[in-house]
Amino acid sequence: MRLGVNIDHVATLRNARGEPYPDPAKAALEAVRGGADLITCHLRYDERHIRQSDLASIRAASPVLNFEIAVEEGALEIALDLQPDWVCLVPERREELTTEGGLNLSAVPQLETVVRKLREADIKVSLFVEADLSTLEIASQLGVDAVELHTGRYANLSGEQRDAELIRLRTAAARCHELGLGAHAGHGLTLDNVQDVASIPQLEELNIGHAIIADALFRGGLTQAVQDYKASMLQARRHLG
Repeated sequence: MRLGVNIDHVATLRNARGEPYPDPAKAALEAVRGGADLITCHLRYDERHIRQSDLASIRAASPVLNFEIAVEEGALEIALDLQPDWVCLVPERREELTTEGGLNLSAVPQLETVVRKLREADIKVSLFVEADLSTLEIASQLGVDAVELHTGRYANLSGEQRDAELIRLRTAAARCHELGLGAHAGHGLTLDNVQDVASIPQLEELNIGHAIIADALFRGGLTQAVQDYKASMLQARRHLG
């Protein structure tokens, strides 16, 4: 199972003081040293964390770059110029603190065109979606390479409600496999909740950001924090053989 480390919040810390540090590209290098398989970053319209001026150095530091963008023409042009390995298309509301849910695929008329242009440029495409079976059918029809299942609901629930959401994630991941879609997941994952998600057999990749950056403060740095998350994920997979 691959671990993608989202470095957005390193840039958030930098931007809070208007300083040139900490450098998100340096964080990408540290994450890779810790065992990250890919680096994820989200360029928002307001550049609240990652800026366009960061992209070249992040691209150079990333063995595999997963570039998150909204479904809009300006972001598409930046992605085509950057040539990341993956583009993950995500919903984006200006007033939200962080991504609040999955894309409503039937409500984005330009989605098919954006997917087609990215794939024509040999960029793999994923869609950030809820663990909803009808949504997965639409994703399959669009011809994307993968979906990233939104785990925010799972992360914010407890008890029987969390168990039910985990079943929903398991069902969605199994359906992805049947449809020939890569199955990724992310949002709100921490060391306390990651293992149950990581144990879903069909999941190929988890993307984790805020918790890893936060835990780096208390776990001897970013490299060690990434190592800890990767070890926890792999431990959860051992029973799969």
